[in-house]
Amino acid sequence: MADLGPKRIAELIAPFRVEPGRKVRLPRDFDPAATPGANGGDERAILAEGIRTLAEYQARLAAQDTYGLLVVLQALDAGGKDGTIKHVMSGVNPQGVTVTSFKVPSPEELDHDYLWRYQKALPARGVIGIFNRSHYEEVLVVRVHPGILAGQKLPPAARHGDVWARRFREINDWERYVVENGIRIVKLFLNVSREEQRRRFIDRIDVPDKNWKFSANDVKERAFWDDYRQAFEAVLSRTSTEWAPWHVIPADDKGYARAAAAAVIAQALIEIDPHYPEPTPEARAALLTARATLEAEAPGAGGRPGSGGEPAGSVPPVGEAASGSGESSGSASAAVPTPTSAGPLPGPVSAPGAGSPASPTAEPPPAPAGAALTKKALRTAAKKAEKAARKAAKAARKAARASAPPTR
Repeated sequence: MADLGPKRIAELIAPFRVEPGRKVRLPRDFDPAATPGANGGDERAILAEGIRTLAEYQARLAAQDTYGLLVVLQALDAGGKDGTIKHVMSGVNPQGVTVTSFKVPSPEELDHDYLWRYQKALPARGVIGIFNRSHYEEVLVVRVHPGILAGQKLPPAARHGDVWARRFREINDWERYVVENGIRIVKLFLNVSREEQRRRFIDRIDVPDKNWKFSANDVKERAFWDDYRQAFEAVLSRTSTEWAPWHVIPADDKGYARAAAAAVIAQALIEIDPHYPEPTPEARAALLTARATLEAEAPGAGGRPGSGGEPAGSVPPVGEAASGSGESSGSASAAVPTPTSAGPLPGPVSAPGAGSPASPTAEPPPAPAGAALTKKALRTAAKKAEKAARKAAKAARKAARASAPPTR
């Protein structure tokens, strides 16, 4: 297929978006069997690119630790939620993903407001969270089966009047709060047709390895198909907002549905555009100091890592006080220098003389007493430390080559 960059992804997912304020009618407005934008085999390429993008941006998201991503998956039974999670998230680091499947509320959950358990399960910053079914069950299955509402221990005022309009408003407000606090929300409705659902149920009955997926209650719920359709129409029409829009994914073709879901999630991460954090001048200086120490411990450089001391002529770790006599004083070595408000970093490691190993400068350059480091001073210190580290590393390699036995 042609280049599948951000522009191509945006074009691909545009037909799935429910514009805020639009009144949705199913299946008239969103055909479950449609495959817009796909051209023979594109599904695999789109899915592969989506997985690659998710892996790349998930690493950035975790490193930046500022935003999180919540993916809300809703569908009727056999709509493909589990398969979508399995395939779309196959390339990401599992340490950075949480998946929560919401079942019948527990007694503890019923003692709280209906959004409490969903708030508890929100992903942390830097994490991708997936709700396999979600807070929308409170305006879907609860609406189709009103008896559930009676068991939620609600006060009388919350059980009367336009319950669903009130809950739509509460959900919209809650989602806005979540988004404004850095957790982006992607809402996907996997739109499967009644006929495709029937075929998948039969497949689950006929294939022994899929029997566990089937419940006799699934067939009973099919009797409420029209009720669920109307409930979904209301949800899509009343809760698709600028801050958390719905995307209706055609789900009769499993391969296409997974590719489309991957594209929508990838687009959300592209729009967040997380970046790896830039180290501060202090942190950069510390990294370079540590690198010089590790270079000095290279085989042949004279150091013996873990020996507790250095042989004569070895390169001492950067930051260790130099002894004039070359004998150990028996005290612990000084800590690796880091910039503080008392003054800039110690001066650069001096260049070695002919045939001699590298050694650190004994005295740091003078600094005004109590002078605070400015950003400019820190950048200067970092550059000096980087230059010194390169010199030390070069000297260590030169010394190692000079002391190496000749090859035959």
